[in-house]
Amino acid sequence: MAEGTVHKGLILHKTIVFVGMMGAGKTAVGRTLAAQLGVMFRDSDHEIEEAANMTIAEIFARDGEPFFRRKESQVIERLLEGKPGVLSTGGGAFLSADNRQMISRMGVSVWLDADLDLLWERVRHKDTRPLLRTPDPKGTLRQLYEARVPVYAQADVAVPSAPGLSLDQMAKRVKAALLDNRPDVLEKVE
Repeated sequence: MAEGTVHKGLILHKTIVFVGMMGAGKTAVGRTLAAQLGVMFRDSDHEIEEAANMTIAEIFARDGEPFFRRKESQVIERLLEGKPGVLSTGGGAFLSADNRQMISRMGVSVWLDADLDLLWERVRHKDTRPLLRTPDPKGTLRQLYEARVPVYAQADVAVPSAPGLSLDQMAKRVKAALLDNRPDVLEKVE
C-alpha cells in the first residue's frame, strides 16, 4: 500500500478517483476535496492534453476515440501508481472494464451521481464537449446518460449530487461516505 498522507486528522491511503458524467463536478469537487485533504489533485483529461499538446477535442478529431481511450488508460494507471491523491477522470474512462478493475485495485472509484437535468444545466453552454457536438446535444446527453449510469453504478462508492450544493458541501459528502464505508482509503486518526 502506498504511503498515506496525514492532514487534519485524516490519512489518505489510496487515490480517490472521481467517475461520472460530464458536468457531474468531478474536477471541481475533486479540486475542493484535494485541498481539504491536503493532497495533490490531478485531472486525467488535463494530463492527456499536456502530454499531447492538444485538446481532447483535437485528439478525438485527429486520432479518434479508440486512440484516445488507450492513452487515457495509460495516463490513469500512471497517476494511480503515484502518491495517494485525488484524480478526476473523463466521463468515458470508467466505461472500460479494465479501467474499472485497475481503479478499484489501485484506488477507489467515487461516482458523483447527478441527474440528467442538473447535468444539462451545467454543460449546455459549453462547447468543449466533443461528444455533444451533435444536432441534438440534449438528446445525445440523455443517450449517454442512459447508457452510462448502469456502469457508473458499479463504482466502489456513490455520492448523490443535488442542485444548490456548494463544492465544499459535495467534498464533505464524499469524505463522509469514504470515512463511513472505506477506512482502507480514508481513515480518521487521533
